[in-house]
Amino acid sequence: HVQLVESGGGSVQPGGSLRLSCAASGHTDSSMCMGWFRQAPGEERETVALLDADGSTTYADFVKGRFTISRDNSKNTLYLYLQMNTLRPEDTDMYSCAAIGAWYDCDSDSDPADFGHWGQGTQVTVS
Repeated sequence: HVQLVESGGGSVQPGGSLRLSCAASGHTDSSMCMGWFRQAPGEERETVALLDADGSTTYADFVKGRFTISRDNSKNTLYLYLQMNTLRPEDTDMYSCAAIGAWYDCDSDSDPADFGHWGQGTQVTVS
């Protein structure tokens, strides 16, 4: 089993920045596809950014050029990050990280429903 714990959310003014972190522990694998997702109450979860084991990234159009996903495998705990710049009020959401096994092809066709491991989320408010 994989445990994911997000941190780094908060309140920020439009144009500001935040850096989200996701600490992965348990049966982690540096080859896992990992990603950031967001969901507002009553709305469907949407993909923000994905990072595959080979370093390839996928971004939603609404964050391209503003957000950067990265991973740090060098520590005992695997970390996934989301650097969020030039934040907008419409970026206000609950952000969650998720992971899926190395067998999964992590790309623009990926569906959030495919991911089996989820963190509890961290709230981002831009106002």
